Amino acid sequence: MTYNASHIEVLEGLEGVRRRPGMYVGGTDLKALHHLVAEILDNATDEVVAGHANRIEVIMTKTGAVSIQDNGRGIPVDSHPRYPEKSALEIILTKLHAGGKFHNKAYTTSGGLNGVGISVVNALSSKTEVTVERDGFCWRQTFSKGLATSGLLQGEATKKRGTRVEFFPDRDIFPEITFNVEKILDMCRAKAYLNRGVRIHLLVEETGVEHQFHYPGGVKDYVDQWLADKTLIIDKKFAGNVEQQGDASNPLRMEWAMAWTHEEKGKVLSYCNTIPTLEGGTHEVGLRAALLKGIRDYAEARSLLPKGITVIAEDVLDGMWAIVSIFIQEPEFAGQTKERLASAWVTRQVESALKDHLDHWLHGDVEQATRLVGVIVEKAQERQNRRKDSTLVKRKTATTRLTLPGKLTDCTVGDSAQSELFIVEGDSAGGSAKQARNRYNQAVLPLRGKILNVEQANLEKFEKNTEVQSLVTAIGTGCGRQFDLTGLRYGRVVIMTDADVDGAHIASLLLTFFFRFMSPLILNGHLYLAQPPLYRLTCGAESWYALDDAEKEIMIANIQKKKSKSGQAKIDQSRFKGLGEMDPKQLRETTMDPASRRLLRVFVDDSDLTHDTFNRLMGKKPLERFLFIQEKAPFAAGSLDI
Repeated sequence: MTYNASHIEVLEGLEGVRRRPGMYVGGTDLKALHHLVAEILDNATDEVVAGHANRIEVIMTKTGAVSIQDNGRGIPVDSHPRYPEKSALEIILTKLHAGGKFHNKAYTTSGGLNGVGISVVNALSSKTEVTVERDGFCWRQTFSKGLATSGLLQGEATKKRGTRVEFFPDRDIFPEITFNVEKILDMCRAKAYLNRGVRIHLLVEETGVEHQFHYPGGVKDYVDQWLADKTLIIDKKFAGNVEQQGDASNPLRMEWAMAWTHEEKGKVLSYCNTIPTLEGGTHEVGLRAALLKGIRDYAEARSLLPKGITVIAEDVLDGMWAIVSIFIQEPEFAGQTKERLASAWVTRQVESALKDHLDHWLHGDVEQATRLVGVIVEKAQERQNRRKDSTLVKRKTATTRLTLPGKLTDCTVGDSAQSELFIVEGDSAGGSAKQARNRYNQAVLPLRGKILNVEQANLEKFEKNTEVQSLVTAIGTGCGRQFDLTGLRYGRVVIMTDADVDGAHIASLLLTFFFRFMSPLILNGHLYLAQPPLYRLTCGAESWYALDDAEKEIMIANIQKKKSKSGQAKIDQSRFKGLGEMDPKQLRETTMDPASRRLLRVFVDDSDLTHDTFNRLMGKKPLERFLFIQEKAPFAAGSLDI
C-alpha cells in the first residue's frame, strides 16, 4: 500500500474536536456530556471569582438544552485585531486556544486556561446560541457544530450586562443526551459553596422545580450540610482560610473545612479555581502531609503514642471528610478535563499554611484534640495488630484468639448482643456498606462472587473454600459438629444481597450453608435477610423507595394522589442495579439503619420439609430441580425478572 501526501489530512477549525472528542471532554459517555455543562458553568464562575458577577442562572429546558447565564462583563463583541472581519465573540466560539485567560490582565485566577472550553462545547453541539449584554445593547449569534450560522446581531438597548450560553448536545456525537438533574444540582451547589456570596438559581423546566444556592459561610457550610446525619468523633470542625500564601510570583488563596466521623472511610473533595479535581493532585498531597505531621507532633507532645506504634496517613484519613479549595495563577492540570492538579509548588504552600493552622487548632482545645488524636492512635494500633494477625484492639470477645478475615471490617462494641454482621457480595457493595454502617455495632464482610454450593460440594472442597472459611471465622461459632453458639460474635447475622435474580441466588447459597452447617444460628433467631429497595421514586425534592414492582405501583398511585393537588405529579423512576450503585446515605436509610430498614428473620417451621426443599433445589440431581421449578412456576407468574 502506497503512503503519500494525499493521505495527510488537515483538519480545519473545530473539526478535530468532533473527530476526537475524547481528547477534549474525555469521551462521549454521560460523564463527557455533563462535562459540557461544567465548561460553561466554569466560565460563569470565573467572572464571579474575578469580582465582576454575583449571580448565575442555570436552566434545564424542556427541549433538552442547557442555558447558563451570568451577570458578569459579557464576552467582548468588538472586532478582533487579528481578524477584523469577525467579532471577538465569534473567534472565541469557533477557534481553539482563543480566550482571555492566557495572561492575568482580564482574570487573576480562573478555571479556564487554554481557551478551548466554550469552543469545544460549540463543536460538540448541534446548536449553540450566545447572548451578550454589554456596551449598551443586547447581542446575539448562533452556531452549529463549531461553525457560525449567523452573523453577530445587535438587538435592543439595555443597561444590563452578562453572558448567556444555550447549547443542545449533538446526537451524532453523544449516544445519550439526557442530562441528569442530580449531577447538575451537585455542580451548582459546589460552585455556590466555593464562592462565598454568589447566588446560583437552577430551574428544571420539565418539572417546574427551582433550586436556590447561596452559602455565605463557604466550604464550612458545605461540610456542615454534608455531615448533618453523621456521628462525629468531636463536634469541633477544622476550618479556615488563607487569603495570601507564598510569594508574589506564586500567590495562593485557600479555604478548607474538615471533620472526623466514626465511619470506616472518609472522603476528600478538592478544587482548584473552583474546578473539581476528582483525581486529587498536589494540593491533596499537601493536605495529607500537613495533617499527618500535625497529628504526629501533637501525639508526641502529649505522650499519646504507645511504644512501637506509628501513625500513618491512612490512620488520619480514616473517617475524615474534608474539602480543600485553592485559587492560584496559571495552574497546571493533567489533561484538558482537569481532574488532577499537577503544579508541583502547590504541595509545599498548602502544607505550610495548613500545618500552622492545624497546630493552633489542636492546642487551642486540648480536651477535644486529645480525644480525636486518641481515636487516630487506636486506629494505628488496630492496623498494626491486623498486620501481625493478632486480635483487634477494640474487639474483645470470647473468640479473640481467632485470626479474623482480612476483608472483615469489624465493629467496636464488645457485647455480641448489640452487634450485627452484614454479609455482602463483592467489594463494590462492601465499600458502600462500610461507609453506610454504624461503626459502633455494625460489621461488614464482603464475599467474592457466589460462594460454594455446599449441597453439592465434597468435604475436602468445603474445607479449602476461602469464602466459607472467612464466614465461619468471622461468626466465631465454628460449624458442623464443632458448632458452639457461645462463641457467637454477632447477635444478628444479616445476608445483604442485591434485589435481583443474582442477589437471590447468592442469598440461596448462603441460606443453604447456614441451614446445613450452622442450623442453631437459625433456630435461635440470629439469621436475617436484608430487604434493599429495587426502585427509587422521585417527585420534586422528595424521594421514596420501593422493594418490588407491586410496592412501586402502590407508591406511584399514592404519590400522584398526594402531589396532584400541588401540580407536581411527575414522578421520575430509577432502578438500582445493585447495592454498589447506592450511595452510602441511601444504603443506610433504606437497608442498614434500624430506624428505617426492613429485615426478615429466617426461621424453620418444618425441618423435614426445609431439608427436602434444599435437597431438591440445591442438590446434584437436575431432574429434581426441574420438577421443583415446574411445581412452583404458577406462584411466580407475572413476577419473573427476565
